[in-house]
Amino acid sequence: MSADSPLLRAGIAARFAQVRQQTQALCAKLTAEDMLLQSMPDASPAKWHLAHTTWFFETFVLAHDPAWKPRDPAWHYLFNSYYQSVGPMHVRAQRGLLSRPSLDEVRDYRRRVDEAVLALLERHDDPELASLVELGLQHEQQHQELLLTDIKHAFWCNPLRPALHSSIAAPAGAPTVPLQFLPGREGIVEIGHRGEDFAFDNETPRHRTLLQPHALANRLVTNAEYLAFVREGGYREPGLWLSDGWATVQREDWQHPLYWQDDLASEFTLAGVRALDPAEPVCHLSFYEADAFARWAGARLPTEAEWEAAAQGAAIEGNLQQSQRFHPLPARAGKGMLQLYGDAWEWTASPYVGYPGYRPLPGSLGEYNGKFMCGQWVLRGGSCVTPRNHLRASYRNFFPPHARWQFAGLRLGQDR
Repeated sequence: MSADSPLLRAGIAARFAQVRQQTQALCAKLTAEDMLLQSMPDASPAKWHLAHTTWFFETFVLAHDPAWKPRDPAWHYLFNSYYQSVGPMHVRAQRGLLSRPSLDEVRDYRRRVDEAVLALLERHDDPELASLVELGLQHEQQHQELLLTDIKHAFWCNPLRPALHSSIAAPAGAPTVPLQFLPGREGIVEIGHRGEDFAFDNETPRHRTLLQPHALANRLVTNAEYLAFVREGGYREPGLWLSDGWATVQREDWQHPLYWQDDLASEFTLAGVRALDPAEPVCHLSFYEADAFARWAGARLPTEAEWEAAAQGAAIEGNLQQSQRFHPLPARAGKGMLQLYGDAWEWTASPYVGYPGYRPLPGSLGEYNGKFMCGQWVLRGGSCVTPRNHLRASYRNFFPPHARWQFAGLRLGQDR
């Protein structure tokens, strides 16, 4: 990112208020009991998300204000996530045990930090400060998405299968857009962030890479297509799976995507259990499942370079967080590449590693991305719970290959 970016300086206070308010709005229908739930070690309670995103601004932004006095130094320990260089932290898998501080205290903490950050911005027209605030907002938008995926998993674990939203109705009987493979760019192309607007350090530097002849599917894989894989014994055929994937299937007894019911006719959503729509994109897949399906289909997963080359210049629009549906929609008929943004993150065949010449941010913020470049895989495109202004063609999401509580699906690719 560029410290001199006019996009970072202009309106940063208004953007700060909007993003912080949106996080609170996502919690509007959650009870205090809901917000303490931690259903598995990979997830965090909603209350912790509210506190941790505030801790980020306190630690990395308000540290520039000598007048700032933390409310309680012990909270620095409770709400640190993985920044080893700034101090120790509470055990991740035990965040659901933090009944204190109370939800009211956490919300008051947010209010006090918000007021202090806005006052600091008013006093200082500092590009470096604006850049730090923008990084904090991008970090918070990541946690907005995590908050929704984490509460979905927690509600799914409840035998009552509660709903966060009353309706996610889609147009009835939406037809499935025919699957087509469209030729991708080939030869030497440039990928990675370019420009003065915000980007995480892992999106840089922009560099050249060679693309072999290939094609990408025009849309995401649907529930109906994945259901055929399930019914034809995809989860019982070891030849389709990577070795670690097959071991995971056997150990976890996976039979279908997370949140599908055993009747293979319904699924759990943030609006409760509903009929499985055959035209909607399949989601909540692990990398292992996406890779096995692609092999079964006689195709493969795209590389992240192939995906980015196809997305360059495309408008960032689609079924994203702003739609407030929080569930994938069927592809709409159209020409070219569909569903590049929104609906479901797209697993790629690319391991999460640094680009040639990659350098992490200096200091403690260098822990944000770089230290996770081992044993994880890249996803592209965003999902139905990703904020629209958080995405760009160069954005790289990453998760370990077994993770499937995120809204992750796939697009097929093939060699030519």
